[in-house]
Amino acid sequence: MDLHLPSHHWEHRLPDWPAAAVSGFVAGAALMVLDLLWSALVSGESPWRTSNLIAAIVLGQDTLASSAFSLGVVTAALVTHYALGVVFGLALAFILAGFHWDTSPSMTAVVGTLFGLVLYALNFHAMTQIFPWFAELRGWPTLAAHLLFGIVAALMYRQLKRRGEGH
Repeated sequence: MDLHLPSHHWEHRLPDWPAAAVSGFVAGAALMVLDLLWSALVSGESPWRTSNLIAAIVLGQDTLASSAFSLGVVTAALVTHYALGVVFGLALAFILAGFHWDTSPSMTAVVGTLFGLVLYALNFHAMTQIFPWFAELRGWPTLAAHLLFGIVAALMYRQLKRRGEGH
């Protein structure tokens, strides 16, 4: 009886792109719900503050002057947030598929956690050189939310992907 364990070296193996996009979208939704709950129940901040910060990426820094609800600001924030979630979901799936790290739930969750950590560092440390207003979101609640994003995106991808090779 031969025992075949998956190899975790890089191999040209494309992910299931639709599953990756849906996974990023769903993980983005989980991140958004967490942020709204945290803002409303724990932090005492306006639940629309994060929307203003995200919308400022595309609408400009004038958006930062308010934390009040604005349909235009929330719409811009939603489109931006979900577009980034899908892009990050695609990137994570590319990594998972290429290294065969999507073969077991535990390995997939570990890689998703590490991806969330890197994403947090990128978004709230590196990207603050371009978007300095995101520095105010640094901290363990945002880190935890990004770790959750990575785990949800990775496990969702693993669940949704087609099982055949080469997808």
